[in-house]
Amino acid sequence: MAAKQRKPRVSRNPELIRGVGKYSRSKMYHKRGLWAIKEKNGGVFPRHDPKPVESKPPEKPPKFYSADDVKKPLINKRKPKPTKLRASITPGTVLIILAGRFKGKRVVFLKQLSSGLLLVTGPFKVNGVPLRRVNQSYVIGTSTKIDISGVDAQKFDDKYFGKQVEKKKKKGEGEFFEAEKEEKNVLPQEKKDDQKSVDAPLLKAIEAVPDLKAYLAARFSLKAGMKPHELVF
Repeated sequence: MAAKQRKPRVSRNPELIRGVGKYSRSKMYHKRGLWAIKEKNGGVFPRHDPKPVESKPPEKPPKFYSADDVKKPLINKRKPKPTKLRASITPGTVLIILAGRFKGKRVVFLKQLSSGLLLVTGPFKVNGVPLRRVNQSYVIGTSTKIDISGVDAQKFDDKYFGKQVEKKKKKGEGEFFEAEKEEKNVLPQEKKDDQKSVDAPLLKAIEAVPDLKAYLAARFSLKAGMKPHELVF
């Protein structure tokens, strides 16, 4: 169906030359019917009172003014779009990590989180890679896939991997000069149990395929003469 063409707006008082209309002011008064509106309202044009505006409480001026200019943050109207998952990465795909602490390790992809990061696991018992988040820009998808239908990864989200911020205690006069004891971060028992619950069905699926366990345990690396663009993963 063709779209309706809009008619150009035509003035009731066409201009003879720029700034000079065809009809006089009194002629337009009758032509626009303003006399009828005035007569209907007792010889006065109707007036519409403006809507009442809620009075805001007066802001108290600050007691002290900062010596430096305070920059106001700009309003960010950008709406983040969900990260598109690469077509070669599907649940159960074996990935090769290219950067970070576990560079060169092979891991199993479980699912994509709401932040766009990938949830992967080693499993930990095979190659020492725990449940962690990885950016898909730093992984290579391989053709090897594992059946992860028995793995339940619904409880894992971005909040699960967030660090708990602890408030710093104020030091007394006696403790100020004492050397601080470095406390090692101990992994909670709950996260250890979660790792075992994820790895248990995954290990059964890995052991069912010959040489797959050794493949996941081996670290990927390039040697002299190897051309990365010609490799088939």
